Amino acid sequence: MSTAPDAVPAVTDSATLAAPVARSSVATDVALIASFAAFIAVCAILPAIPTGDSGVPITLQTFGVILAGLVLGWRRGALAVLLYLAVGLAGVPIFSGGAGGIAVLAGASVGYLLAFPFGAALAGAFASLGIRWSAPGTKAGPGWLYPFLVLSGILGSFLTIHVGGIVGLMVRLDLTFHEALVIDAHFIPGDILKNLAAGAVALAIFKAFPDMLRTRR
Repeated sequence: MSTAPDAVPAVTDSATLAAPVARSSVATDVALIASFAAFIAVCAILPAIPTGDSGVPITLQTFGVILAGLVLGWRRGALAVLLYLAVGLAGVPIFSGGAGGIAVLAGASVGYLLAFPFGAALAGAFASLGIRWSAPGTKAGPGWLYPFLVLSGILGSFLTIHVGGIVGLMVRLDLTFHEALVIDAHFIPGDILKNLAAGAVALAIFKAFPDMLRTRR
């Protein structure tokens, strides 16, 4: 008797096919995390705007950080930022002004840098709620997705990055809370604009790649 028919179920068995799917998912996650880490690096090394004696310039870093959270979700967004920080702290000059290495931890911007992963994670978590609330058939509807994305970015940056930045300024520059708050206030208008832009870019990505809405992690 021929054994050919018995060989087919073994090849098409669901357990056998599950492994390649899992590997593909992991590969996609790694590619997305690495791509956004590289994007944040590009945003950081673009020309910055000095803000005076604080030594903390205005850059596009927060735009890249928040966009990573909005698009990738809280976990992958935070991992993308952590990868960016790890590469920079290892010595690659991908921080603002072409800086790199652990010496940046002694600078006034340390609080902002260390808060970046939390900003991406929080923005991603709020964005996931906004995506759920603005899904077709909900009370809000798809027309509310952009406002939800912008609000998610603002909450993510203001509740983490600005707070961390103020603490860093107080510690590194020996400032009072009020003095550090005044310095941080210089970044607020720019951050609002960057969050408006991040929400628009995230919305465009979701429209071009709707699967990104269903594979957030």
